[in-house]
Amino acid sequence: MKELVIDKAGKLGIHLTDEQADRFVRYYELLIEWNEKINLTAVTEKDEVAVKHFEDSLALVMLRDNDIVKRIIKGESVKLIDIGTGAGFPGLPLKIAFPNIKLTLLDSLNKRINFLNEVVNELGLKDVETLHGRAEDFAKPGEGREKYDLAVSRAVANMSSLSEYCIPYVKKGGYFIAYKSEEYAKGPEKEEAMKAIKVFGGELTEVKEYRLPDSDLFRCFAVVKKKEPTPKKYPRKAGTPSKDPIK
Repeated sequence: MKELVIDKAGKLGIHLTDEQADRFVRYYELLIEWNEKINLTAVTEKDEVAVKHFEDSLALVMLRDNDIVKRIIKGESVKLIDIGTGAGFPGLPLKIAFPNIKLTLLDSLNKRINFLNEVVNELGLKDVETLHGRAEDFAKPGEGREKYDLAVSRAVANMSSLSEYCIPYVKKGGYFIAYKSEEYAKGPEKEEAMKAIKVFGGELTEVKEYRLPDSDLFRCFAVVKKKEPTPKKYPRKAGTPSKDPIK
């Protein structure tokens, strides 16, 4: 697994130290161990986890021209929140590869938060905060609202709902980057979310399609820049963005 992770990261231009690679191996071991108790992932084979979880999470570096991603690659301190993180993707792989990230992991299921806490402790990661709750609740004034340089989310919801979950956390000038399937770039979801993105103070600046190196997996990033503060009435109460997305 160690050589596999080093190879996959290397294909993205990320050069892991032995210590970082060992952390990925331990992360994998904990993922498999906990997956027997709680449902974390359907992907469990080493090769698949290395590509579909680790490499896919680290693929953020393909946005090399993005201001915030540039800072991450340079090793600068960036405040990042991973919303609906699940088993820690993409936030934890990014933190392992780029230790200067100040990471917040937010998830609505406490069992997953317990897993994430064990991973963070076992791996000895610093500047990682875990939050149990709904995205709508922690985006209130005085909580996490407009405190982050970057919000990320992977395979959580449609882009309209996701924008209401994530954009309120981003400070003006920062970014929300959604990990999406290749269908997003070509399907109706992109156009249907344009109004929501604008309402919450964002602007879709890029849709980057890419293929994970040495695989047949095609993905895309939806890159949203925070142009204006999110109006105070958003996000709406928990559950509303998914039931009644703005379109």
